[in-house]
Amino acid sequence: MKVAEIYHKTGNLRAVQLLRGHTKVDSTVRYLGVKLEDALSIAERIDI
Repeated sequence: MKVAEIYHKTGNLRAVQLLRGHTKVDSTVRYLGVKLEDALSIAERIDI
């Protein structure tokens, strides 16, 4: 399963970040096709 598929099915940015081994959200965002601002908003809502 691709990273973007995991995100789209779960909506869980933190899970994607952990699966990819990323320490920064902007690293994860590259794989998702979403804007950094949107990803940061999601991250704030799930307390990353």
